[in-house]
Amino acid sequence: MWGPLLTLAAFAPAVGLGLGTPSASVLDLARPSTTEPLGSTLAPSSSPALPPAKANGTLKQHTRIRIIRKKKVILKKRKKLTSPSFPVTAKPLVTTSSAGTLNLFEKQEPGCPPLGLESLRVSDSQLEASSSQSFGLGPHRGRLNIQSGLEDGDLYDGAWCAEQQDTEPWLQVDTRKPTRFSGIVTQGRNSIWRYDWVTSYKVQFSNDSQNWWRSRNHSSGMDSVFPANSDPETPVLNLLPEPQVARFIRLLPQTWLQGGSSCLRAEILGCPISDPNDLFPETHTPGSSDPLDFQHHNYKAMRKLMKQVNEKCPNITRIYSIGKSYQGLKLYVMEMSDHPGEHELGEPEVRYVAGMHGNEALGRELVLLLMQYLCREYLRGDPRVTRLLNEMRIHLLPSMNPDGYEIAYRRGSELVGWAEGRWTHQSIDLNHNFADLNTQLWDAEDDGLVPHIVPNHHLPLPTYYTLPNATVAPETWAVINWMKRIPFVLSANLHGGELVVSYPYDMTRTPWAARELTPTPDDAVFQWLSTVYAGTSRVMQDTDRRPCHSQDFSLHGNIINGADWHTVPGSMNDFSYLHTNCFEVTVELSCDKFPHESELPQEWENNKDALLTYLEQVRMGIAGVVRDKDTEEGIADAVIVVDGINHDVTTAWGGDYWRLLTPGDYMVTASAEGYHAVTRSCQVTFEEGPTPCNFLLTKTPKQRLRELLATGAKVPPDLRRRLERLRGQKD
Repeated sequence: MWGPLLTLAAFAPAVGLGLGTPSASVLDLARPSTTEPLGSTLAPSSSPALPPAKANGTLKQHTRIRIIRKKKVILKKRKKLTSPSFPVTAKPLVTTSSAGTLNLFEKQEPGCPPLGLESLRVSDSQLEASSSQSFGLGPHRGRLNIQSGLEDGDLYDGAWCAEQQDTEPWLQVDTRKPTRFSGIVTQGRNSIWRYDWVTSYKVQFSNDSQNWWRSRNHSSGMDSVFPANSDPETPVLNLLPEPQVARFIRLLPQTWLQGGSSCLRAEILGCPISDPNDLFPETHTPGSSDPLDFQHHNYKAMRKLMKQVNEKCPNITRIYSIGKSYQGLKLYVMEMSDHPGEHELGEPEVRYVAGMHGNEALGRELVLLLMQYLCREYLRGDPRVTRLLNEMRIHLLPSMNPDGYEIAYRRGSELVGWAEGRWTHQSIDLNHNFADLNTQLWDAEDDGLVPHIVPNHHLPLPTYYTLPNATVAPETWAVINWMKRIPFVLSANLHGGELVVSYPYDMTRTPWAARELTPTPDDAVFQWLSTVYAGTSRVMQDTDRRPCHSQDFSLHGNIINGADWHTVPGSMNDFSYLHTNCFEVTVELSCDKFPHESELPQEWENNKDALLTYLEQVRMGIAGVVRDKDTEEGIADAVIVVDGINHDVTTAWGGDYWRLLTPGDYMVTASAEGYHAVTRSCQVTFEEGPTPCNFLLTKTPKQRLRELLATGAKVPPDLRRRLERLRGQKD
């Protein structure tokens, strides 16, 4: 998912350790520390253990950790910011002890999963605030990782912001049922125009929104004041001194950036509890009936899971590697077919690629869940799955950027933020790292060279891209070589951070245009493919859901031309279309890039049918084999031209091909070097399965002569007379 990436420095979060240093200021305490991230409080099964200084609850040790490392973070922060320094002000400094310091809690325990502000499980109507600067800065915008619009004063901006004159601002969440609150995660305002963030806050609770009590410090009995943020993007986790059971939770900013506003984005950690008085109706718990492994898998766990699937279904699976990441992690692929390891004549090759951006973790888990599901259902004899594996070869790459994912995984679901782990270890965005073939094609089209001199398909790599000093990631080269080895027909690239399916072209044709509708010659096919996924995704079809960030893609069926969204030079979608036969789209799976483990069962149910239905679209269009009329052997690299569509495909090494087309009547021509071209009519209907459209090509006299001379044979009289006649006509 692309979006405004404002602050790229990733600091470890402040965790609210007990600080007893009298001279420490609110600003100092609000700065993030460099202690280990508290991923274990969010996902115990997939995060590192708590540091010893935190686990033993000793106040003295907590203080020593924060003071020693705090200066390092301040220096790093000053290097990152290019704007003037930001003192804290906006209301008097709040103290909660006679020493004038923030007396924070001494003990923290693992908390509950997120309520769902980021994932939109918490609706807009459940969020209220004391005031708002505008609708675009209303309480419904106070969601972790929400992204702003691109225009100054955009209707949808990246935070909740209280009015400037509001001296006692608050943001409130109504959970609508008794909830055990255990922690809060906050961020500043996402904006390309302003710096705004809260540096400290208090917390209140209520059962009726009228009578409130505050979180208090055990040692002093005074109100707990929690350190918040010191930059706009880094998520900061604070656990409550003691979990509180209530229906409402309210955050009360105490200090914020001087010259700025009280602005924040938040996620609340809370566990729903049963109501003994039955005052609140029970809600449906999201889940899945499929007995699959619903957890986040790091590299080691991913390899183990893939091996388990292979051992359970050895007859239909094969694991192979397409290369290594910059740090040496293998890019593993799970192949699933009734004859794994070989390309069967007439069977198309399809793929799912996930984890191009390392912190967009949902695609990775969906691919791992899909391979488990296909194995299990095949063994059970499910007819739909059996047909899929019998009629096509499926390749599943769960992690294209394993280095980035390991960074995101260590930070944890709620603390990884919007950008950390997105890039490779070399700081390369893989979705901008493929060769720009668009410009090469469009320049040739403008000069009238396509398709007679410059082909409209299988464009070669530019010279600059293959130079030794070219900035091409090893992960990118691995995928390019993978594309060349296997004749893929259909693919989807799984991302996160939005709910939409985008299709090529991803790059605008007008140079430097930020967005511009730029369709391919196969626009009808791409819109069909995109609509199939969006139309079968449960969450995309939920009419009650709100937009993730600043655009409502549901107004256009949850699909969009990539260039009309934002230009992406060097995307994998465009490269697949222009360098290979493969048609590929990008699926943005969820508003939350890295959903909590508790949300994975529901996300699987949201996407399961869409993942299967999309694969089935490889049957749409025409398919066949181009053969030599004399020998009946398949002809490799024959060109398939569809009249009226300025994009051709080629046959695989056995002469078989697949051409995705929407229903209609088409004139199709097959040609190959040394053969006479053949044209025939092929009709694509709405019936399931591709329309057979085979070709028999006859060698040209010149080609037959070459072959005869190469074998040392004599030229037949009929061929000799025909060649003489052709020479006479030429003279």
